[in-house]
Amino acid sequence: MSKVVAPSNSMLSVVASASATAIVPEKPTVARKMESAGMKICNSNDYQIAARTFLPKPLYEYLASGTDDEQTLSENEAAFKSWYLRPRVMRPVGSISTATTLFGQRLSMPVFVSPAGVHALCDEEGECASARACGRAGTMFALSQHATRSIEQVAAATEGRTNLWYQSYILKDRDMTLRLVQRASNAGYQADSVRFGYREADARNGWNALPAPHRLVNYDDEVARNTTGTPKKWLAPEASVDKSKIYGGEEDAWDQNTEQLFEQNPTWDDVRWLKREACRHLPLIVKGIMTAEDAIEAVKAGADGVMVSNHGGRGLDGALAAIDALPEIVEAVGGKVPILLDGGIRRGTDVLKALALGATAVGIGKPVFFALCVGGENEVANLLEMLRRETEAAMAICGCETVADAGRNLVTRHPNGGGRVASYTRSKL
Repeated sequence: MSKVVAPSNSMLSVVASASATAIVPEKPTVARKMESAGMKICNSNDYQIAARTFLPKPLYEYLASGTDDEQTLSENEAAFKSWYLRPRVMRPVGSISTATTLFGQRLSMPVFVSPAGVHALCDEEGECASARACGRAGTMFALSQHATRSIEQVAAATEGRTNLWYQSYILKDRDMTLRLVQRASNAGYQADSVRFGYREADARNGWNALPAPHRLVNYDDEVARNTTGTPKKWLAPEASVDKSKIYGGEEDAWDQNTEQLFEQNPTWDDVRWLKREACRHLPLIVKGIMTAEDAIEAVKAGADGVMVSNHGGRGLDGALAAIDALPEIVEAVGGKVPILLDGGIRRGTDVLKALALGATAVGIGKPVFFALCVGGENEVANLLEMLRRETEAAMAICGCETVADAGRNLVTRHPNGGGRVASYTRSKL
């Protein structure tokens, strides 16, 4: 079954495969370095600590950084520490289960991999490795439109064992937008539907282009399928883009070179259009919702779900942490549609807090990239299993036998109003 996800400034994504190579050391080399340094992976943050020891600085900071002063990046994690669990005792947890159901799909846990592009920067199998890891963990993988492996290649690699979702951006070329969603639907995906934030680390490091031989293959596939177009242009004449700017751009940071593809004037009518033209039989989730007002508009426009997300602190700096934006959105939606969340999830206790505040499931992003750098598919599978175990342990200690038992009375603010990390420094990068 396929799903389509659309960001609030919406766009659809698909990527096709090539034999692109990662720009990180070979995995046996990484393993030897970690062993010699006495490093052991015990939690999701350990992957970032390990990756920092061997990744080239430009790649590491591309994966780790946020926009501007990185306030939102840091608060995405720190904000969870201002919510406190209220454990209940003397409750049966002998048959505890982290399983949940989302749009008819059974997941082993309420944790999935959020859509984010260019996995092949971290592992030669790219998104195929991450998607297979999700299948092994029994959860969902969301493929970014800016992937380095195609919609069809990722679907084939999972052999039907992974719940696949597809992230769609609304492009200037509306026909291409629809074709990409149709390809995802044909391959068995579901759907997730413009501007990127400016990351100073990328500008300082000269990260203004996707390193060769990596490609945004889904766009390349569209050129191959549409022989009537001119060789140099990807899109329809009215939305024409010189693709050389994507791979060797004029802007200081790569994201600013790719955003020329996107519709710059999206409205809620575009969500209605996408639902009507491409997602009549697919769940459509609008990603990037951060206010009650927009959650209401999304549901009115036909969204089957909303995803609370500030895009990992890589969009607007100074926006609320995702977990702090969640309560007002839950109240506004009033149970009409499922609510997903990503941003700052690093522990099983974070998962449980999000569920208690009204999220149906949560996504992870940055930890996946660092796990992929450290050990490819196996380490992504290990990351997901660690989060599942941590979530199960937190549930047991809090007296929750199922995820449905995690109600609003399970979390509270500190009586003294404390708990927030006072300051942030880039040293964590």
